[in-house]
Amino acid sequence: MSDTRTGSGTAQAAQAAQAAQTAPAVPVVPTPAVPPQQRQREEEITAQVLRSFAGCTDPRLGEVMRSLVHHLHAFVRDVRLTEAEWSRAVDFLTEAGHITDDRRQEFILLSDVLGLSMQTVAVNNEAYGDATEATVFGPFFVDGSPEVEPGGDISFGAAGEPCWVEGTVTDTAGAPVPGARIEVWQADEDGFYDTQYGDERTAARAHLFTGPDGRYAFWGLTPTPYPIPHDGPVGELLARTGRSPMRASHLHFMVSAPGLRTLVTHIFVEGDELLDRDAVFGVKGSLVRVFRAQPAGAPTPDGRDLADDRTWSRTRFDIVLAPAVG
Repeated sequence: MSDTRTGSGTAQAAQAAQAAQTAPAVPVVPTPAVPPQQRQREEEITAQVLRSFAGCTDPRLGEVMRSLVHHLHAFVRDVRLTEAEWSRAVDFLTEAGHITDDRRQEFILLSDVLGLSMQTVAVNNEAYGDATEATVFGPFFVDGSPEVEPGGDISFGAAGEPCWVEGTVTDTAGAPVPGARIEVWQADEDGFYDTQYGDERTAARAHLFTGPDGRYAFWGLTPTPYPIPHDGPVGELLARTGRSPMRASHLHFMVSAPGLRTLVTHIFVEGDELLDRDAVFGVKGSLVRVFRAQPAGAPTPDGRDLADDRTWSRTRFDIVLAPAVG
């Protein structure tokens, strides 16, 4: 596996963010006019490919493939893609495939930084009453996380300031949802998920269930900003286009319960300077929460005994689930 912890994550992130802010604007080059005969030749190629799907017996697959071909061909004609650029695109996708493994998904990163992930989330999570908004899944979820009891600690030794997270899960009618499964995962204070360390550790991820009253609580870590893995082709793309790899501070949630729409979302830290330039466009105003700093020695909600010199934080996230579709 490629080690995504190249150098100091924090230092690299700061440099990348500064470079993105000072990058010059890219000039728009006008597309040359295309003679009618050439335009007809290009449109005939598109029509030929579209006709090739006439025998597709899966209506939805046929619809998706025809639309994909239509838009891809239109893109090539619109930007007058050169053969060298097409070849480089193939090389880019090949490199993304080579760096992808069971712990790193470069294609999800690519989808994220192009806003495709967020657009797909928007299409598939239509607004419903006051249901909590969804956001990107990200590339770091892992099945089979350990279970913690209500009020348990999901950090499992990961570095960072302790954070008490509590709230309720209800439906859009306001009724509590008992037994809802809540998956939570996050980066440590150095900006790395457990899967990025290249060993078998499980840290800063777990799942728990709501109580009979729909309430939940757990100890996690105070979120900090971090760069998405940028030592591969997606990172090169961001650098070449003057964009930062930084993500705003956040904590991941996936919440599911029978008869209700599964919610994949984050909460973000109020006051984070990256809220308006998150690398994967995942921030929504309704998901920004106050993380209240607590001084060392302040009593904890559950009576947990923290070191006398240990600061901590707390936040509340009340979750509303929409009805399942279909």
